[in-house]
Amino acid sequence: MTFIKEILTELEKLAPLPYQEDYDNAGLLVGSPDTEVTGILFTLDITEEVVDEAIRKHCNLIVAHHPVIFKGLKKLNGKNYVERTVIRAIKNDIALYATHTNLDHVVGGVNWQIARRLGLQNTKVLAPKKQILNKLAFFCPVANTQNILDALFEAGAGEIGDYRHCSFRSEGLGTFLPGENANPVIGARGDLETVNEHRVEVLLPAHLQAQVLNALKRTHPYEEVAYYMSALENENQEVGAGAIGELPEPMETADFLAYLKDSMEASVIKYTEPTGRKIRRVAVCGGAGSFLLRNAISAAADVYVTADYKYHEFFDAEGRIMICDIGHYESEVFTKNLLHDYISGKFSNFALCLSEISTNPVRYFS
Repeated sequence: MTFIKEILTELEKLAPLPYQEDYDNAGLLVGSPDTEVTGILFTLDITEEVVDEAIRKHCNLIVAHHPVIFKGLKKLNGKNYVERTVIRAIKNDIALYATHTNLDHVVGGVNWQIARRLGLQNTKVLAPKKQILNKLAFFCPVANTQNILDALFEAGAGEIGDYRHCSFRSEGLGTFLPGENANPVIGARGDLETVNEHRVEVLLPAHLQAQVLNALKRTHPYEEVAYYMSALENENQEVGAGAIGELPEPMETADFLAYLKDSMEASVIKYTEPTGRKIRRVAVCGGAGSFLLRNAISAAADVYVTADYKYHEFFDAEGRIMICDIGHYESEVFTKNLLHDYISGKFSNFALCLSEISTNPVRYFS
C-alpha cells in the first residue's frame, strides 16, 4: 500500500519545492496526501482530456510539469478549462500535482532531459542560483564530532556537487562556567571547565536549515549548543536555470538543425542567422528562455535551444550565437518521460502511465 505523500516525498527529493520561482504554484494542487495510490498518469499539462484519460486508466494521481492552477481561483463555475479540469478531478477523486520551475532548476531535471536527447556531454547548470546555501558552524567535544556529523549528513548537509560528507574542522579549547540552574554534561556548577573541542563547518541548502539544526541539537551532548548559521552568496552549481553541454563531435549548422528537429520531434524550428561556426557547445532551456541568452553567450555556446522567442528578441543574437526556438511544448513534453522513469525506479506496486494525449495548443500548417 502506497500513499500519495510517499510519491510526493520522492518527487521533492528530485526537485525540492523551495527551488520554484516566487510566481510559481508547484506542489499538490488537488487532493489529500493521505490517499492510497491506485495509479499515476504522467503528463506535461493537465486538461479535461487528461483527467478523462486518468479515469480510463484507473489512475487517481496526475503528475504534471505545468500547474493547471497558476493564478488564484476565486470561483469554480466551470467557465474555463482550468475550472472545468479542477471540478472534474475533484468529482472523480483524482489528485493533481505539478513540479514546475523547481524541476527546471535541478540537475537531472527538465534541461537535463533535453541534454540527454541531444546527446550532450559534460552538462552543467547554465545560470546557477545564489543565496540558497547556508553555512553552519558549531563547537563540540572532539569525541562527539563524527556522531554529530553523521546526523547532519543524513539530514542533507555536507553536499557539494558530486561530493558528499563534506566538512571542515579545527581543534581548540572551549571554556564554560555552568550556572546554578545548569545541568552540565561535562564539569560541575560553579566550576570553570576547559574542554578539547572541534569547530566544525558544513554547507547546506537553505531550505533544509530546520532539519539540519534539529539533527545538531538532537545529537549534540551539551545542554546549550554553541553554533551559528549564516547565509552565503555562493552560487549553487547544482541548482539554477538552463544547462550547457557539448556534442560528441562538432556539426555543420544544417546537420545540427536536422538533428535537433529529429531528436526533439519538433514540427518546425525558428532560428537566427548561423554564425558560420560549427556547432559544438549547446545551451538549452525548456520553455520560455530568452532571459538566459546572455548567459548562453557568456558561456561561449554556439547555439541556444529554447522556446517562446518574440520577434524582436531574435535580433539580440547579433551574430554571436544561433538561437533555435523549437516550441514550448516540444521543449518540455519529454518531461513526462523523465518523471515516469524516476518514479518507476522507486515504486512498482501500481500502474505508472505516460499520457498519450498531445496537450499542445499550437498547430502548424505546412
